Amino acid sequence: MAASGRGGARVRRAGGGPPDARDRRAHCFPGRPGSPRVAGEPPVAAVVGGGIAGIAAATALAERGVRVTLFERDQVLGGRLAGWSTTLEDGSTVTMSRGFHAFFRQYYNLRALLRRTDPHQTRMTRLPDYPLWHADGLKDSFRHVPRTPPWSALGFAVASPTFRLRDLPRMNAAGALPLMDVRVPDVYDRLDATSAHDFLASIRFPEAAHHLAFEVFSRSFFADPRSLSAAEMVLMFHIYFLGSAEGLLFDVPNEPFPTALWNPLGAYLERLGVDVRCSTPVEHIAPHGDGFRVTAPGLDRRVDACVLALDTGGLQSLATNSPAIADASWHQRVARLRTAPPFLVSRLWLDRPVRSDRPGFLGTSGFGSLDNVSVLERWEREALRWSRRAGGSVIELHAYAVDENADRAAVQEHLVQQLHVVYPETRGARIIDARHEWRADCPLFPVGGYADRPAVRTSHPHLMVAGDLVRTGLPVALMERAATSGMLAANALLERWRVLGHTLWTVPVRGRNRLLRQFAERHRRHTDSGR
Repeated sequence: MAASGRGGARVRRAGGGPPDARDRRAHCFPGRPGSPRVAGEPPVAAVVGGGIAGIAAATALAERGVRVTLFERDQVLGGRLAGWSTTLEDGSTVTMSRGFHAFFRQYYNLRALLRRTDPHQTRMTRLPDYPLWHADGLKDSFRHVPRTPPWSALGFAVASPTFRLRDLPRMNAAGALPLMDVRVPDVYDRLDATSAHDFLASIRFPEAAHHLAFEVFSRSFFADPRSLSAAEMVLMFHIYFLGSAEGLLFDVPNEPFPTALWNPLGAYLERLGVDVRCSTPVEHIAPHGDGFRVTAPGLDRRVDACVLALDTGGLQSLATNSPAIADASWHQRVARLRTAPPFLVSRLWLDRPVRSDRPGFLGTSGFGSLDNVSVLERWEREALRWSRRAGGSVIELHAYAVDENADRAAVQEHLVQQLHVVYPETRGARIIDARHEWRADCPLFPVGGYADRPAVRTSHPHLMVAGDLVRTGLPVALMERAATSGMLAANALLERWRVLGHTLWTVPVRGRNRLLRQFAERHRRHTDSGR
């Protein structure tokens, strides 16, 4: 894999494109050539972390014949998408998780990973719409918006009640040109020093559009737009809206995460010979010859290479306990990583159903801390089975970027109150049971923080880092960044062992419209000459 931190990747335009992709301009990054599998005595690799990135790295290595041990501190695989059983007050055993996740069609590498055990994506269900509601009554939808840019943006603006003719002359069209030609890392060079909030304010989008559409998107990073890098948000617009023809509708697993995703992939890894060790936190890693010695409870193992696929806190803790694995500069960058503010996922089991026309997923703005509402029985079969037995609904509420000093009980109660405002029929419903999950372990992409984030490669040639917190040099974000970085980490090791790397795909690596790219380039030159 030739991707680098400065975007110097070998890029090949798609021929047929990745499976199930609509966008003919999806870009292919071929793996480095080499032998199809490891020849002779296979190298041994430790992958630390059993979330998306770790599973991707372990899969990519094991499929080429590398002997892999996958370490996960929790009892199950899945990382931040894990699930666990819980018993409700009515005696039902159900699966709880950290909440709704959208699997967009742009997630080429994540979906390729999932196809290892589900070739036809039968464990996924496409939601028919992505509606957005504002408290003042404005509503938007992506159901009928064209998928191909720039018609997607024009179609959204024409159909959206947040854009009015009298607003257009006030907008700063020149300021919006960076959205038309997004490249990595150029977008960070130009916009990382600006907040998402300030960038949108400079464009002078209509206030309603700012709050309803763009703020909803930016809060997908679990951060307030004032704290989020504008470069990260602009890259997100490119991936999901302005640069890709896949559209903004998405799929969701039709069973809980363990059943639909991680149990099948865990079994697949074991068939490949991977030693999957859950409930086994790695405590210490030390250099040992050309490789490392990995220490975990009851285990001390020598390996040839390591992939650290951990969240921010886990990576910082292991780095602190393993001072010799990389140089001082790497340790300093890891120590400066930050996590996004706390977020809350509240799941309610109600004794009566919500209206039948309620969408499976709804993005919200202006309802206090409530960011979205999900009706799980609309797509998840376990929730549907409970709903049919109990005659009620399973509702999930999210609140992102909650103040660290907030009264958590009050925030939980506020979300329920806002649910009653959004879906008034729930006011008379009795809550049979509720689960409230508070977490603060998602990476923060702060203003000016890009250069400080670790890349996949480290100062040690056999130590790699994977996860949604790393710099990949590719136009990917969120879960797709996790999956892609895991594959990149594996490819970097396979390259050292002269083994064939895995092919990766991304959305187009720059703006797809030549005329708009030219306008954006002229604006850049004019801006640069004025500095």
